[in-house]
Amino acid sequence: LVSLLLIGIAAWGIGFGLISSFKVVGVVIAVGVFLFFIALVGLIGAVKHHQVLLFFYMIILLLVFIVQFSVSCACLALNEEQQSELLEVGWTNTNSARTDIERNLNCCGFRVFYQNETCAADCLRTLHCRPCAPIMEEYSGMVLRFVGGIGLFFSFTEILGVWLTYRYRNQKDPRANPSAFI
Repeated sequence: LVSLLLIGIAAWGIGFGLISSFKVVGVVIAVGVFLFFIALVGLIGAVKHHQVLLFFYMIILLLVFIVQFSVSCACLALNEEQQSELLEVGWTNTNSARTDIERNLNCCGFRVFYQNETCAADCLRTLHCRPCAPIMEEYSGMVLRFVGGIGLFFSFTEILGVWLTYRYRNQKDPRANPSAFI
């Protein structure tokens, strides 16, 4: 379900024009497809009682748990100063994200807008544009807490999946021939 949610959100973001960076959308869709493939491996392994598939599912799910838990903790641990530094680095290093932010948040410039710079916001016509940094900092704090909490929740469901896979991986198939193991 999480993988389909990731793919759907990426498609929704590009469909409504919220995201114009195909690199970002491509990475989100790739992660969604990877998670869907891993879930499919686990499902097939569980249905067929295939120990090798379940072993690889368990190992990959454990690695996904470690990465997701680490990223979730990092999202929840960032303070406002670190968020501001990360936003400024992102602002200076990407042009496509800058135009998307200016257009969607109706702001110009990061901390100060200079008249010789280009801006994609509608507020440029009225010349009453606010800088983007305070707006982005407000949204980033909210988003980091939300993403960190959701990631933490799903990381614990993944560790439950690892434990269940470990626990039931060596069970015999009830439909198998009982004398085949003798």
